[in-house]
Amino acid sequence: MEIPRILLVDDRRDVIRLLRSSLETLGHELDVIEVPSGEEALLEAAHGKVDLAVIDYRLPGISGLELKAKINAQHPDAKIILITGVAEKSIRKQVIDAGAFAFFEKPVPLGDFLDAVERALSLKRTILPPEEEEEDSGQSTDRRKSLSDLLATSRKKMDALAVFIVSDRGRVLARAGDLPDNSMEVSLLSALMAIFAAGQKISSYIHQEIPVNYHVFQGGDHDIILMPINASYALVLAGENLTDTSSVLDIISNLVILQSEVENILYKMGLSSHLPEEEPYRLHEEAPAAEAAAPEEKEPLPDDLEAILSGKKKALRQEEVDSFWENAIQKNNAAPLGADKLSYHQARQLGLIPEEENDS
Repeated sequence: MEIPRILLVDDRRDVIRLLRSSLETLGHELDVIEVPSGEEALLEAAHGKVDLAVIDYRLPGISGLELKAKINAQHPDAKIILITGVAEKSIRKQVIDAGAFAFFEKPVPLGDFLDAVERALSLKRTILPPEEEEEDSGQSTDRRKSLSDLLATSRKKMDALAVFIVSDRGRVLARAGDLPDNSMEVSLLSALMAIFAAGQKISSYIHQEIPVNYHVFQGGDHDIILMPINASYALVLAGENLTDTSSVLDIISNLVILQSEVENILYKMGLSSHLPEEEPYRLHEEAPAAEAAAPEEKEPLPDDLEAILSGKKKALRQEEVDSFWENAIQKNNAAPLGADKLSYHQARQLGLIPEEENDS
């Protein structure tokens, strides 16, 4: 595979150094060329291919937008990322209209910048990676596909720009559509999942058995709705006019339906503790107690001995005790007891001789 060639174009040395150092952390093999002006960037572009150019919007001499147009004239497939130190909506609109791949204001958010580089060059995504598929991915891949199809259908139904399923680690499990400006996708999802984590804590503080909370952000470039699916995943919906009073109730209803359908798929993928409807999950439900075994029938004790053991007779007269032992001896064909001792024969008949001695 050919090594991607990247031009870094900025007249500020510290910016160039920061961008180059951040690119080196990616672990991808890249050919990075640093130039301080648009004119030198054009010379480099004339000497070889350009896969990606990172250009300052305001350069001495030729401007960043002019340089973009000239590089794309030589290399139509080259992706352009523009950066600027001026936060103006008019500049952002010019950049978007010019077709730049991404646009960042200084100080450049490095996470979003690196993610944009990986997307622009079709590299394996490491900054905002998708969820890893299981190795035995036969059924798993089919379920992920059905999950993506479900999101695509729901996005169209709700007339949204994008819908994501994001894990609490900030990884995208599935998505449909794109944000109007996905340059800041990493920072946006990171901030949203911080809100998701805070919502989980609040749910535990108020002892919600199943976390139920919605986070709505209205206005700006577009509206955003964040809705938890379970303790580990959340739905993120982005679009225009999602929170208008005429549509927000329908949007929330559709999201609740989508949430339930997604959770069932996550359960089948082993990514949720949710149980199917025929086996509803109830927190803190005690397991059914095992049936008590029938009490074992015991041979009844002699009436006199039962009385002694149960304490029904508080004090027995000596003649009653003697009478009990006389009856026991007669039942075992033993001779009467002496007043103060037993014979060996009597002890043996009463079963008082140890087993080994009995057998000897």
